Amino acid sequence: MSIHVLDEANRCLHCKAPQCQKGCPIHTPIPQIITMLQEGRLDEAGRTLFENNPLTTVCSLVCNHENQCEGHCVLGKKGAPVHFSAIENYISSTYSTKMVKGPAPSNGMRVAIVGSGPAGLTIAVILARYGYQVTIFEGKDKIGGVLRYGIPDFRLPKTVLDDFEDRHLIRKGIRVRPNTTIGSAIGIDDLFRDGYRAIFIGTGVWQPRALHIKGETLGHVHFAINYLNNPDSFRLGERVIVIGAGNAAMDVARTALRKGVRQLTCFSRTPEVAASQHEFSYATLEGVNFEYCKAPVEITDEGVIFVDVREDENGEFIEAPGTEKLYPADSVIVSISQGPRNRIVSTTKGIDTDRRGLLVTDEEGHTTRPGVFASGDVVLGAKTVVQAVAYSKRVAEAMHSYMQGMPAQGRAMGPDGAQR
Repeated sequence: MSIHVLDEANRCLHCKAPQCQKGCPIHTPIPQIITMLQEGRLDEAGRTLFENNPLTTVCSLVCNHENQCEGHCVLGKKGAPVHFSAIENYISSTYSTKMVKGPAPSNGMRVAIVGSGPAGLTIAVILARYGYQVTIFEGKDKIGGVLRYGIPDFRLPKTVLDDFEDRHLIRKGIRVRPNTTIGSAIGIDDLFRDGYRAIFIGTGVWQPRALHIKGETLGHVHFAINYLNNPDSFRLGERVIVIGAGNAAMDVARTALRKGVRQLTCFSRTPEVAASQHEFSYATLEGVNFEYCKAPVEITDEGVIFVDVREDENGEFIEAPGTEKLYPADSVIVSISQGPRNRIVSTTKGIDTDRRGLLVTDEEGHTTRPGVFASGDVVLGAKTVVQAVAYSKRVAEAMHSYMQGMPAQGRAMGPDGAQR
């Protein structure tokens, strides 16, 4: 592994205007990292990566590199780009075992993080560096959010998240309350009552989007986010249809094949898949079939009835009457994106949402209620991990500025969001 990584590093041209860094949403200092590696400064490279991106090891595995850092490498125009993903993974995973530093000196202020997905973990780590007493409230039994419950183990091993919890959370004094849903027994007002200076909401998008067609409630129909949460609890049979062709659909398809499905077909409404070329190529290699320009009109006990779709002169995709056809399947998995659940909003005054149910914030993550911040998918909709991390870095700094500007003893927030 190390020889391969050094070979990749030595291919770097060290461009004066590095396009790879511009292509990275979190602006990882790629040329600087590569130089450190070439000069044998592995620990310094590791520190730099983690300081810039607390989830650097995760991003090295799950980022859409072909459209970001590697997709912007000038060498990729005529050949293979420098595979920085491999370099980043080697450095970050090697250096992570050396991260034994304990908590920063406490500044005496409490912060609540609701949700431990990419956004929440990023916020927690950055604020812990400033000395805040951070508590993460996680509705499931383990941290990670979509990283653990929405990305298959063959793409992101759970050991990476377990290591993150040990190195970044436990050793840094960050407390985790698992199996605790805010908006149920405990609410936002309770957190303010107990002295939390600011609250961050990063609850993600766990509500499946439905097709709203006949047959969607039948017993052999499932939603992608539910399947990925715990694939072993499903009995799909041998023939499966996945409605959708995005990256989540690729994860579903590849997971189902690993669980014993013999024939799996993804159906796309458009002439091309929405998934990245990288994920599509692996799915194809592993035996996933694809049907294009098909729209589901009804789900039956025997399978799914699809109708052909064509593009009109205005670029709109319309259904072609009379082309309906039944495609047999033992099970059907719907993978057409997700939306947010509204438990917190429905139990809290002063937090506005848009028409899609996403939290309304400004560019620094301030919600419409003072002291409450948000970022990640619950604000932007389903995006990539690195986009969530990049946005959350700005929000963490905004939260720090907000809390530093509060009176020394802080003030509790009333139910209407007003200071008392």
